[in-house]
Amino acid sequence: MSNSGTLFLLVCITFIHTTYSVLERYPDSHNKGRDIAAKKDAIGTVLESAWTFKLEKNGSGDGNSSKKDLIYGFSACAVAAVFFGSNFVPIKKFDTGDGNITVVPILKTIGLGLGLLIWASFNLLMGWASSTFGWFGIDKETPPRPYLSYIGAALCVLSALIFFFVKSEGVPSRSESETTPLLSHGTVNESPSDASWVDALNPLKKRLIGCGLAVIAGLLYGSSFVPVLYIKDCAKRNDTRFVGASQFDLDYVFAQFSGIFLTSTVYFLIYCAVMKNRPKIYPQAVLPGFVSGIMWGIATCCWFLANHYLSAAVSFPIITAVPGLIAAFWGVVLFKEIKGLKNYITLIVAFCFVVAGSLTTAFSKV
Repeated sequence: MSNSGTLFLLVCITFIHTTYSVLERYPDSHNKGRDIAAKKDAIGTVLESAWTFKLEKNGSGDGNSSKKDLIYGFSACAVAAVFFGSNFVPIKKFDTGDGNITVVPILKTIGLGLGLLIWASFNLLMGWASSTFGWFGIDKETPPRPYLSYIGAALCVLSALIFFFVKSEGVPSRSESETTPLLSHGTVNESPSDASWVDALNPLKKRLIGCGLAVIAGLLYGSSFVPVLYIKDCAKRNDTRFVGASQFDLDYVFAQFSGIFLTSTVYFLIYCAVMKNRPKIYPQAVLPGFVSGIMWGIATCCWFLANHYLSAAVSFPIITAVPGLIAAFWGVVLFKEIKGLKNYITLIVAFCFVVAGSLTTAFSKV
């Protein structure tokens, strides 16, 4: 269902992308040759207005431009972190069937808080390492203080190891009305849904499968920006077919969202075929899924902006670690997934590592 929200964001981004293309094709005397700068200023207008007093106080010139980039970048990180940490909250209390490869099984086996913490940590590790060491053919990105970047990433990885010791109760049982699919055996609301394959697992298998899927999801998430970074890096050289490609990260959102929507559609068709044209579609999950998809789309756009203004080596540790804190907060306070003094102490220790790692990584750029 969250794909509907993603599709809505896709239409909006198509409009923005088309507008940019028209501006580039017909530049005026003031913005000729400044297309990328114009885009940056347009995207950052709202943020800039909120920081006008601070920027005027700090002065002008190249240093001022650098400060604006930092403000835009860290503001984008903040928005992305909040939305990534909260985008599953709208659908958490609703049965979503089996229409997702990793997220739904993770939520059902180890819960929102622990699941997001684990996959975010491995997302961080893959994204930071690929950018810092130049994996998969992309250029290395070295911040002004690289030693702080290494320390920050190490602290965030340690937090991931600590999170494995947190015991989660997963998803609580729901009422029959919440678990009745819209389409079942060719009729509407004919009978309660069949038990999910996850429900048949014992606690140990649930934990192993949930943690394993979270690790896989994290590694794949961490690799999702590699094609964009590869094209941008190749565009800087004259001996590749990507010469002249845009250096503004938001221009690649349309392509990534299209790929996500196409892949999700193919998976859903395969799922329908396996289920013999009897997919589990829950009416209560439609609107929450749409909201979840929009939140995810906004967070991803902000992540692209953070990569542009700060570099992936800086944005990854922040955007992948902080959402885990927010998701764990929702898991403890709202959904009561994590209980017990020992679990709370373990979470607090892990939180300290995440906060220290994120701040250290942020300071590596300043």
